[in-house]
Amino acid sequence: MDTAENVRGGSGAMFDRIADRYDLVNRVISLGLDRGWRGKAVRALALGPNARVLDLATGTGDLAIAIAHAHPDAHVVGLDPSEGMLAIARRKALGLGDRIEMVTGDAQALAFESAAFDGATIAFGIRNVLDRAKGLAEMHRVLRPGARLVVLELAEPDGILGPLARWHVHHVVPTIGAWLSGAPEYDYLQRSIAKFPAPAVFADMMAAAGFRDVEWSGLSFGAATLYVGVA
Repeated sequence: MDTAENVRGGSGAMFDRIADRYDLVNRVISLGLDRGWRGKAVRALALGPNARVLDLATGTGDLAIAIAHAHPDAHVVGLDPSEGMLAIARRKALGLGDRIEMVTGDAQALAFESAAFDGATIAFGIRNVLDRAKGLAEMHRVLRPGARLVVLELAEPDGILGPLARWHVHHVVPTIGAWLSGAPEYDYLQRSIAKFPAPAVFADMMAAAGFRDVEWSGLSFGAATLYVGVA
C-alpha cells in the first residue's frame, strides 16, 4: 500500500534519484508515444500572442520546452519540486534564453500572484500531488479568467488492446524502468496509475476547483488521458 511518505517520494526525492535516466526511461516505457501526447497538450492550450504559461511538474522540461518552441513569443515557467530534474531541464533549455525559466516549487502552494498566467499545464504529475483538490484550486487561482489548464496523465488502458496495454504498465514498465534507471522507483509508477481516479471523476474534481467546460479524451487506447478546463 502507498503511504503518504511513498507519495512524497514520488513527488520529489524519488525523481532526484532517477533524474539522469528519466528521459531515456520515458521514451522506452511509453514506446515513444509520450512525445505525441505532449504535442496534443501544447495544441490544447490554444494560446494567444505573448502568453505567459506555467508548466507544473515540469520534470526535465520536455513540455515546457515544447510550448516555448511552438510559441516563440511566449514566456514559460517550469516548476518542479525536484532540483535534480530541474538541473537537467535548465541544461536542455539553454538555447531558449530568457523565454523560459525553471523554478523549484510545490503545486499545492504556488508562489505566484493570482491571474498571473495565460495557460497552465501539468503532464504526468497530478498523480503525485498529495492534495489534488488544493493543487487544482491553486492552478485555478494563478490563471487569468478564460485561460486553459491542460492536464496530461497516464491511465489504466482500456479498449480492445486494454489487457495487453495493462500488462505492459503493470509488468514491463516497472521491470524495464528499474533496469534502465538502476532504481526500483518505477514500481511506484504502476501503483500510482492504478490508484488515480477514473477520467470522469477527475474531470469532476477540476470542475469543483472552479474550471468550466471541462473535457477529457483518451489517448493511445486509454494509456493516457488529456483533460482541458477553462478558468
